[in-house]
Amino acid sequence: MKSSIAFIFCFLILGVDSQRWFQFMKEAGQGTRDMWRAYSDMREANWKNSDKYFHARGNYDAAQRGPGGAWAAKVISDAREGIQRFTGRGAEDSRADQFANEWGRSGKDPNHFRPAGLPSKY
Repeated sequence: MKSSIAFIFCFLILGVDSQRWFQFMKEAGQGTRDMWRAYSDMREANWKNSDKYFHARGNYDAAQRGPGGAWAAKVISDAREGIQRFTGRGAEDSRADQFANEWGRSGKDPNHFRPAGLPSKY
């Protein structure tokens, strides 16, 4: 069911032709994994003031996959921030997160948000 909805959405709304559709979906899946990896790294690092860096990095990595990755990053980022706003937690922090998300998706260097001392493995 979900894949048919995704197909209809991509075909009708995004205007993705049948050959490009498979590439788009592959990029979206890879972008989703990039976002999950950034989230997992953020939780593992547990580093103070690092969340904007991981937001930017996840969006950057996903967008580098192509249009499907950028789309996945936007959908995931907007959903997360929408839930945060709905629950009433930190409208100002949500705006800052969205700024970092857009920064990364636009191809700008996520290291702009990197906190001092964050281990190089991230």
